[in-house]
Amino acid sequence: MTRTILYTELPNFYASIERADHPEDVARPVVVGGDPRKRGLVQSASADAQAKGVELEMPMLEAVRRCPEVRIFRTNMLRYREVSRQLFACLRREFDQLEASGLGAAFFDLSRDDRPPAEIAGRMRDVVQREMGLPLRAGIGSGKLIARLAAEEAGPGGIRRIACGGEAEFLHPLRVTRLEGVGTKTAATLAELGAQTIGELAALSREELEPALGTHGLRILGFAVGHDDRPVRARGHPRSISREVTLQEGSRDLAAISEHLERLAQNLAAELQRQGLFAARVSLKLRFPDQPNATRSLTLAEPTAAAAEIQAAALALVERTEAGSRAVVSLGLQLAGLLRQVATGRQLDLFPANS
Repeated sequence: MTRTILYTELPNFYASIERADHPEDVARPVVVGGDPRKRGLVQSASADAQAKGVELEMPMLEAVRRCPEVRIFRTNMLRYREVSRQLFACLRREFDQLEASGLGAAFFDLSRDDRPPAEIAGRMRDVVQREMGLPLRAGIGSGKLIARLAAEEAGPGGIRRIACGGEAEFLHPLRVTRLEGVGTKTAATLAELGAQTIGELAALSREELEPALGTHGLRILGFAVGHDDRPVRARGHPRSISREVTLQEGSRDLAAISEHLERLAQNLAAELQRQGLFAARVSLKLRFPDQPNATRSLTLAEPTAAAAEIQAAALALVERTEAGSRAVVSLGLQLAGLLRQVATGRQLDLFPANS
């Protein structure tokens, strides 16, 4: 069976999010990183910033020197993780099993799926654009490397497929630095051997590479000739999701605790609905200042994705604790036993409650 690997990514992930969140700066180059006054480094840059010479890991001050009109954003990991969760929820609607590759990219093994791979990729791209306003690009090939490089060559919002047998024609014109594991030092060694493109690397023999680069050289030689049998280590939808809130002064007020639980339940319900999931089990965690955490759980009579039902379960669990007589300094809700929503019913692939 010929392998078919799909790779999707939101290019320049952090910068793309900041540009989407700040449409007033859509015409300006964007750079994300640390504080320029504290020698912060560039972590992400939009394509137009990179065209002006901005590079990842360079000092932010140097980025500003090369691109004076750049709009600088400080790294906001809470926001980027939130967008990442939303992205993977969108992707899983089309193909549940994915291997995350960082926060903004994923691999899928479509080898056993009967649908055209480009159709799956197109549906993913369209839902991400429609719901998130971000340009997903995709690559399809016989292995992870080919799929990733195909996506990079596809451009923003593009889809490119490299047919089985066409790997060499696709790879050979590319620079060796496009291969995984070829950094500055390795590239310099390869240049000394006369290999600056992947095609030139593929033409080298084991006897030429191994003395210079050891087993690492043989590995990248395999990539250069299109050999990449690394498996997609896919996972389905999450087994649990949780949210927590800290009460700065602590609270014995059950009405206030109920309001916090209502907000947590609404947040969790929105996440369930975004991912097309139901929850079969609700757990409550309370932290008191003067004793260990209190944890209570219950299995629902029927799986749910409704905020009101999640909140009702949480309030029932509160009654089984000392909340009200003791100050509560933090509240947490976890939903487990997650299952996939389907049109013909409410239950599929239920995880055990103790999973």
